[in-house]
Amino acid sequence: MCDQEQLARWAKQSLNRRTFGAGAMAGAAAACAPMGMESGAAGSSVVGRKVSFRTAAGTMDAEFFHPETGTHPGVIFWPDIAGIREAKRQMARRLAASGYAVLLVNPYYRDVSGEQFVDFATFAANKGFETVKPWRGKLDAEAIQMDGRAAVGWLRSQNAVHKAARIGTQGYCMGGPFTIWTAAAAPDVGAACSFHGGGLVREGENSPHRMLNADDHYLIAIAQNDDAEQPQAKTALRNAASAVGAAAEIEVYPADHGWCVPDSPAYDREAAERAWSRLLATYAEAL
Repeated sequence: MCDQEQLARWAKQSLNRRTFGAGAMAGAAAACAPMGMESGAAGSSVVGRKVSFRTAAGTMDAEFFHPETGTHPGVIFWPDIAGIREAKRQMARRLAASGYAVLLVNPYYRDVSGEQFVDFATFAANKGFETVKPWRGKLDAEAIQMDGRAAVGWLRSQNAVHKAARIGTQGYCMGGPFTIWTAAAAPDVGAACSFHGGGLVREGENSPHRMLNADDHYLIAIAQNDDAEQPQAKTALRNAASAVGAAAEIEVYPADHGWCVPDSPAYDREAAERAWSRLLATYAEAL
């Protein structure tokens, strides 16, 4: 998973905004664009805006992307450790162009609002891990479940969201377990999709793998280096899904932690596109 040790390794590779960030984001424009589409699934433009709503802990800020016309299944998008930034907006726009109403949330809203790091290179070069550590420390299962319920409630109130469809949730890196916690807390959620998520199998009753349920679909895409560090996790997840009778696709990808995110040093376009196709297939079946 993304941790201080890995950030140090990336720093030794001399990654910075000039050598990595700018180039990666140029590639991201192609990789995360709506695959040649300038419009949403119904032929309408994708629109986006900044939004905020109340939770029990304060006011969460987020960005909301959806086709300009029609109603669409809602999706809660949990970003990785570097939070909301252009790479995540591009991913959210692409998903919206595929016919979803996407709420890109700020998990750090208890401490800060909006974008904190322009890209992952900036995060790595400016002691991002140390900066977010106290914010991240507040994001336990109880906090995320509370936030997830508030996000579901907000989505249900939007005209762009199909009220009869179930809601999806997807997360990257630290956002991976947030997807399962959200699904466990909100019956309206029908799919939890984790990409190179960290901490899916941990000690305690709130471990995500102990919170699966039969009514939800799970897509859990594991990085090969995360699997090397915790090889038993995939088996624990598969056993947990089987025990409750949940539909679950749990797979180790031949790519390293962060491979799905275009501004990550580990970005792997081929593997990312494969994971993206599985995301769309999961949502098509579950929502």
